[in-house]
Amino acid sequence: MKKSVGIIGANGYTGSELVRLLAFHPNVEIKLLYSRSKAGVKISDLYPDLEAVCDLVLTNEISQVDILFLCLPHKESRNWLNENPISDETLIIDLGNDFRLEGNFGNRNFIYGLPEIYFNEIKESKSIANPGCFATAIQLALLPLAKENLLKDVYTTGITGSTGAGQSLQPTTHFTWRNDNISAYKTLNHQHVDEILKQVNVLNNQEVELNFVPWRGDFARGIFTSSIIGCDLESETIYSLYKDFYKDSPFVKVSEKPIDMKQVVNTNFCVIQIEKQGNKIAIHSTIDNLLKGASGQAVQNMNIANGWEQNLGLNLKPVAF
Repeated sequence: MKKSVGIIGANGYTGSELVRLLAFHPNVEIKLLYSRSKAGVKISDLYPDLEAVCDLVLTNEISQVDILFLCLPHKESRNWLNENPISDETLIIDLGNDFRLEGNFGNRNFIYGLPEIYFNEIKESKSIANPGCFATAIQLALLPLAKENLLKDVYTTGITGSTGAGQSLQPTTHFTWRNDNISAYKTLNHQHVDEILKQVNVLNNQEVELNFVPWRGDFARGIFTSSIIGCDLESETIYSLYKDFYKDSPFVKVSEKPIDMKQVVNTNFCVIQIEKQGNKIAIHSTIDNLLKGASGQAVQNMNIANGWEQNLGLNLKPVAF
């Protein structure tokens, strides 16, 4: 029997991506698409790409389901749960940032949903805080070195597509501004830094300083990050560390060839490459911000929490051209 799914905030980018993924998932059935602002509107009228995928109408009325995804703006999930009591038996996966640093909420304790380090905890949980997009890409680049206590000062740059800013139109997401343009934002002050350090410092035995400069790119989706650290290990040793760390992680690929973002767009994969010059290494990582950085990882967490194969419903080919 298929499990019933509800998506709160289904009218946004991450919500609509969940519709696209879950409509073809063999073990679930979408029963609820919730939106306060678009109630009464058919989801395919908002997203024509869903015309042949889902014919559900958005509603502002709640019904109980087995699995609930919260795709609300940041800092709204906690308030929504306070206003809408949900059964303790319902699996909740929050794609916002409300529970990433502090997971306690009533009877629930939200587990940080990065499967590559918290698989066992996710498997036993009914409350999962999905990681942020930049946080996912950067953590996956750094965690193998953190395990070996090799991190101290980290300098990271990362570029993201316009969908990372959400659906609401802003001056920096308008086509005439974004096209043929690039800019830095939230320099050394991005909201994902605390999230990254909390997890990295679990493995690393010394405090890590992360100096992160994010960039806005003139493309719709995807993230590419590069992190530079001091390291005296040989390249072969470093690659062995990474391949061993991710040997049981089906969505992380370690490449010894140059990588690019199109290898991961429209997939739940993270691809990592390391380059070494002297006593410095650069760790490149790339993900789709809406999939491994949001909705795809949420489905991966759903699969783990239900005891299903991690890649169920996530066998997606990258968009190469």
